[in-house]
Amino acid sequence: MFRNRRNWPGKIPHHWLDCPETSSSLVGGKFLVFKTPLDPKFDDQLPNEKRFHPKTAIRSMESLRVKIGLWIDLTYTNRYYDPGFLKEREIRYYKLASPGGGETISPALVKTFNQVCDAFIEKNPLKAVVVHCTHGFNRTGFFVCCYLVEKCDWVVGEAVASFAKARPPGIYREEYLQELFLRYGDVKDTPSAPPMPDWCTSSTNTPNPHHVASHKRNLPGIQNAEAAEKKSEFLEGVSGVTPLRNRQKCIRIQRKVQEMCAWKRRWFPGTYPVSMDRENISLLSTAPYKVSWKADGTRYMMLIDGIHEIYFVDQENRVFSVKNLFFPKGKESNRYISDTLVDGEMVIDELKGKKIPRYLIFDIICFEGNRVGQMDYDTRLTYIRREIVEPRQAAMTAGITDKGQEPFEIQAKDFYDLSEAKRLLGSEFLSSLAHQSDGLVFQPVKEPYTPGACKSLLKWKPASANSVDFRLTIVDERKGGLVKSRGLLFVGGKDEPFGEMEVTLTLRQYDNKIIECKFQNQQWVFMRERINRSFPNSFKTAKKVFKSISNPVTEAYLLNYIDQACSP
Repeated sequence: MFRNRRNWPGKIPHHWLDCPETSSSLVGGKFLVFKTPLDPKFDDQLPNEKRFHPKTAIRSMESLRVKIGLWIDLTYTNRYYDPGFLKEREIRYYKLASPGGGETISPALVKTFNQVCDAFIEKNPLKAVVVHCTHGFNRTGFFVCCYLVEKCDWVVGEAVASFAKARPPGIYREEYLQELFLRYGDVKDTPSAPPMPDWCTSSTNTPNPHHVASHKRNLPGIQNAEAAEKKSEFLEGVSGVTPLRNRQKCIRIQRKVQEMCAWKRRWFPGTYPVSMDRENISLLSTAPYKVSWKADGTRYMMLIDGIHEIYFVDQENRVFSVKNLFFPKGKESNRYISDTLVDGEMVIDELKGKKIPRYLIFDIICFEGNRVGQMDYDTRLTYIRREIVEPRQAAMTAGITDKGQEPFEIQAKDFYDLSEAKRLLGSEFLSSLAHQSDGLVFQPVKEPYTPGACKSLLKWKPASANSVDFRLTIVDERKGGLVKSRGLLFVGGKDEPFGEMEVTLTLRQYDNKIIECKFQNQQWVFMRERINRSFPNSFKTAKKVFKSISNPVTEAYLLNYIDQACSP
């Protein structure tokens, strides 16, 4: 029994218990794959038959009659085992910390992996290479397949199939498969991801006698199916928008949107602001900026590709089809714009007791195939108004389009001179909005639309509203006959918790879900479940937000800085 927290090594990795230990054979004749071993310090959490020590892993390799020379650890932590024992066995240990949770594995990490393996194999052609991440499937499979394609001239489909044969069911996360085929083949040829293995969908991780099961546990697989179905639905309160079920069409739309943004990764290509802090606020005085309120809405990019071809792409890169929404081409009532991509957010305005969904367009990337996103922001705003919004309004006035049949309204979001920031934070302006505002957005005027995190695009929130999206994992420890619950808060790319919060009876229903939290009175406080998110914020994002919380830009500090920046 653990007597205090210092002696506790942390919870065993989620879904680790029933995960198969090793691959059945060498992948590509060279790579042996397994899940991460766990030091004996984890034994109190494991029944005897489930223990998988590092030295046990070495012995299991003897059955394959291979000699190991290189051991590559891809996990993002050092808590699972001490690799010191490998030195006495003349096995080289190499730590290549790579992000998990579906995050992009950069070409730079793949290059390092390939170089390390190449250098070793050239000198030791008869020895095998051990590779493991937490479970030994998605991250590990991605790296191994990249090596086989880049260094052994394999076709990407053959590499994926070979890995799946040795380590069934193989790579089961579709985003990893899409990225492999995007880099090394044609994304349209991406095979369907195999069903998630039973050991991964099971809600049971460990029968550890020192840990008490949470009060509510869903039956294996049921919660996941319900959650997936829930997340695939569009924003509540908006009709006429449905998930696009045609997989090939989804891939085509995702790829088209990524190409329009010149985005090489598989994720949502929309631009992201970074949190304002006392360092990057200096950008406001070095270049022209516009400011707008930060609507507490839901982010979507919209692809307008002709009549009856309107699609939303959300931050999880899911595609939705929009019905009964029309975008006439200028004054030509019988022609409709296509090859157009805009960015915006859906808000639910409340007016006189009625809820009205509105899509606020705040940027444009392509118009009729032209990359207007490369133009300055004032020009982009003009395109939004003159080419997107005004032709629709004219068609409605002429009775060509029936506003009442459309699922939601379309508006251009207004941006103002920097000097208007104080007014946007004032009670008169905030009361004029029919939806919530939780801060300000500062848009650089001279810069193009930038996919991904944009360091010059700033968001400001009061410290009380700054938040991080975590994955909550509740651990119940028994100590001296008492049960203590811990709410561990995880971010993307890290196996250790970023923080911890008090567990209440209400909080237990969010175990293993994505929750939004704010930092208040030196502790994390639950705000809401993030129903439409499958992954927590990245470690990098969480650090930046926490920095802005720890040394906040207060409203007074912000407005004073803007006054100085705008003064002649």
